Amino acid sequence: MSEKEINTRGFEDFKINTKIKLAALWTSVMFCYIYGDYFSLYVPKKVEDFISGDTLLDSPIKLFLAALLMTIPALMIFASVVLKPKINRWLNLIFGIIYTAIMLLIAFTTTGAWWSFYVFLAIIESILTSIIFWTALKWPKQV
Repeated sequence: MSEKEINTRGFEDFKINTKIKLAALWTSVMFCYIYGDYFSLYVPKKVEDFISGDTLLDSPIKLFLAALLMTIPALMIFASVVLKPKINRWLNLIFGIIYTAIMLLIAFTTTGAWWSFYVFLAIIESILTSIIFWTALKWPKQV
């Protein structure tokens, strides 16, 4: 059986545009962020800490900075689709490496059995943001 015959018997596939790959990766990252924050509500005493204000985000400026930190990946979903390739590539390289570093820091500094889900998600997020960096780095040149 020739290679062509083997390929014609497989499922149809097509090349996915780099912009779409990046947007899908950022979307996956955001889902992991959202699930991580949602699942944290199930950690014992966490809701009580929210109510009492005994949290890491215990001031307006810290809450604003956290919002800023989470807005960038959310906006990168849209930006990855609409921006011109050159600026798009640079933003994905910069934010891909920054968010990889942040998530690895979280993965290696989070402790406690109840937080194992958070470490798992941080590792997945760091893998996804590493793939974002790699995808932007290897962005195909126009022929």
